[in-house]
Amino acid sequence: MVSIITVNYNGWKDTCDLIASLKQFETYPYEVIVVDNASCGDDVKQIRLAYPDVIVLSSERNLGFAGGNNLGYQYAKGDYIFFLNNDMVVKEPMLAPMVAKLKNDDYAGVSPCIIYLYKPERIQYYGYKDMTSITLKHTTESFDFTRRDCFLQPKETEVLHGGAMMVRRDVIIKVGVMTEIYFLFYEEFDWSRRLREAGYKLFYEPTSVVYHKESMTIKPQTPIREYYLTRSRMIYARRNCKGWRKLLSCFYQCFAVLPKKTLSYACKRRFDLILAVWKGTFHGLINPLK
Repeated sequence: MVSIITVNYNGWKDTCDLIASLKQFETYPYEVIVVDNASCGDDVKQIRLAYPDVIVLSSERNLGFAGGNNLGYQYAKGDYIFFLNNDMVVKEPMLAPMVAKLKNDDYAGVSPCIIYLYKPERIQYYGYKDMTSITLKHTTESFDFTRRDCFLQPKETEVLHGGAMMVRRDVIIKVGVMTEIYFLFYEEFDWSRRLREAGYKLFYEPTSVVYHKESMTIKPQTPIREYYLTRSRMIYARRNCKGWRKLLSCFYQCFAVLPKKTLSYACKRRFDLILAVWKGTFHGLINPLK
């Protein structure tokens, strides 16, 4: 059985859309566990009323992305744990191909193809490459409309997608759950690295497809998004860059990325975003790593 864990935060309608799509299309045995991350309204009540057969956990405080998923994992019964964002929907069965890949003990995790729901010609996730070791720049090839079929080929990947990733239970027991230090962003890069360092492979399975509404909880170009992106990027550098690369990476974030973002936001008169990236950089430098 697959345990599907999704985290809800002020988005019960999206969560219900996800559950409805699973009930309509998914045929492989599964259970759904919803973790409400201290939503402001009556999200828990609404979800329970709509789907009384679904396990709904209510956290008294916002645990963040990893914390919410880890809480759900404590109640999961499946041999395969599928962490799925609540702003996803499915249009066809998608669990079986991922489970089949994970029956190979060499593989710890697999992510499906992720397509933008409102722009279905665009593929969001088609396997990720790890970031550069110092600048932490993304090295994944950009999506190309003219070569769409090339992005629909199954392959090993270096990074799973945090919005949709299935991991074997026995691997989680061995390697550990996602660290909760980030709160938002970079968790999948950190966890994917830990899984690979433990000797496992990761896989992109394009025959499994989910559709993403994208950024329904954290809107783009907002202070909270910029703060956590900046903070988590610095924490990732401190946790994962080794030796002298760690020092150089932190130096790069402080004296190259931060001034560039400050100037860019100043030109747009977005002083709220300037404050957010400065706070994020500072907190990322001083935040305890354990």
